[in-house]
Amino acid sequence: MDTIGVGIIGASPDGWAAFSHVPALKALPCYELRAVGTSRRASADAAAARFGVAAAFDDHEALIAHPGVDLVVVASTVTRHHEHAAAALAAGKMVYCEWPLAGRLADAEDLAARAAGRRTVIGLQARYAPAVRHARDLVAGGYVGEVLGTTLIGSGMSWGGETDRAHVHLFDAAVGLSPLTVSAAHALEAVTHVLGGFATVSGQLTTARSRTRVTDDDTTIPFTVPDQVSVVGRLESGAAVSLFYRGGWSRGENLRWEINGTEGDLVLRADGPNGNLQTRDLVLEGGRGDDDSVHEIAVPGSYFDPVPRTLEGPAQNVAQVYAALARDLREGTRTVPGFDHAVERHRLVAALERQQVSGAPAAR
Repeated sequence: MDTIGVGIIGASPDGWAAFSHVPALKALPCYELRAVGTSRRASADAAAARFGVAAAFDDHEALIAHPGVDLVVVASTVTRHHEHAAAALAAGKMVYCEWPLAGRLADAEDLAARAAGRRTVIGLQARYAPAVRHARDLVAGGYVGEVLGTTLIGSGMSWGGETDRAHVHLFDAAVGLSPLTVSAAHALEAVTHVLGGFATVSGQLTTARSRTRVTDDDTTIPFTVPDQVSVVGRLESGAAVSLFYRGGWSRGENLRWEINGTEGDLVLRADGPNGNLQTRDLVLEGGRGDDDSVHEIAVPGSYFDPVPRTLEGPAQNVAQVYAALARDLREGTRTVPGFDHAVERHRLVAALERQQVSGAPAAR
């Protein structure tokens, strides 16, 4: 198909899709946003007006049935991912679902089974960040020599000492969103994409805060998700891994990832309070040989093309996913991770969570 028609479920005018998927799609001429949907008619109409789309829906089934929609994007709340993705698959549409694929491992496995042989995409866009892809190629090309170890420390931002009423669901363990399932999982996707998979892995999840303040009305709510996440392990290459994510943010660094080898070092970092790797414009630095410090390494333009380099933040990385999907569709390849890959990541997360209950070692 020359133009891929897209419909977004969960296209709130001020939500995640508004500053990631919508600008990403508008930057790529091979896509056209043809339908938007939310849970309420008023917000659906507002989204359509804001994004310049003719078709607005408050019923996801109607959006999926739209004849101009080839690809359904599920950007709704995670508790409805299974319902919305399953309906799109049943209608024979391609499906791009935001991460996590579902709130429970069993639901993610069910979606992967329904999607067997179908074209699906999971929104783990950290691996597509231009700086991450350049770092991967540098490592493969021997820039750091043999990789000895890697450390990553970041801030999940959302899970701090206060929140607003619109985000109180993030603090409820039953929902399935936490620094582990969101921030750490996205970062682990980048780490394993650059350096390879785990041979062994274990973790420590700590709920350091018991309550958080709701700023709208100065009340407090229970804090039931782990807000301090430590993951350590050994990669299949033999390199050591240490990853730590905190809820909230630090007055120090909020995102720093080092790759250390026998011949050199690479650093990926971002300034500011947001340490969610998948949403950031990353600075890549490196040093090797006789260098006594790291220096910035410019990311070549080829890692951005065909996405405009001026596209920033989450829109850049999401656009890279769309660009890779378009290449796959043109060339008949399947390089973009789909629902099967999402289940692998869900199983890793579930293993880390089980470890806190039973003390059993986490498996890949």
